[in-house]
Amino acid sequence: MASSAAEVPPAPLAERIARHQRWTVAALALVTVGAWAWFATRPMMMMPSPPLTALMWFVMMAAMMLPSAAPAILLYGRVAARHRGAVAPSWQFLAGYLLAWGGFSLVATAAQLAATRSGMLDPMSLRASAAVSAALWIAAGIYQLTPLKRACLAQCRAPAPFFARHWRPGRAAALRLGLAHGLFCIGCCGALMALLFVGGAMNLAWAAALAAVVAVEKIVPHGDRIGRALGLAMIGWGAFVLIAP
Repeated sequence: MASSAAEVPPAPLAERIARHQRWTVAALALVTVGAWAWFATRPMMMMPSPPLTALMWFVMMAAMMLPSAAPAILLYGRVAARHRGAVAPSWQFLAGYLLAWGGFSLVATAAQLAATRSGMLDPMSLRASAAVSAALWIAAGIYQLTPLKRACLAQCRAPAPFFARHWRPGRAAALRLGLAHGLFCIGCCGALMALLFVGGAMNLAWAAALAAVVAVEKIVPHGDRIGRALGLAMIGWGAFVLIAP
């Protein structure tokens, strides 16, 4: 007698994982491209209200950070595919990660509004004055050389040990794990994000350049060394901007 459809054996584990990863990659690509598209169509000026300004920052952070966070998200998705029921879907890990950057976006919004009111930031280009830009370059460069920066970057560059140390089963645990990874990511890259005010917070090319720096630090072999070299260059450039006529 012919076998029924219910008797067809399930797809091999590797095939199920690959299928899951394809959907995850497609979703990440869609969100990232959509965020960059939204960012590219915004006018280069301050948004008319704090909520819209915060939304701008959140979308911008998603566009800039998701590409470099993709290895961690995909790794979590692979673990989730292997342990259905014990591990939550990867979108819950992603939600926790974006929640962390949502908090950062609120802080960035407050900083932008305060700097604009004080005259340190141009309200149209969202670009800082020369003196403030020099200070941001130097501060970001110094932070690149600190132990805190190295510790946070190490967590971002090696997501597998991070999962091994912090993983717990369950949906709430997935959200907390994503939040923790996002906080380490902020500790790694938050100072670099302050440099958005140097080139203009709505400058698409400048945002893309900073996103590329973040990706190099997190993904490229010896990216941590490259980041320290960039830190020295930032300090030098900031000093030049400060003393230049």
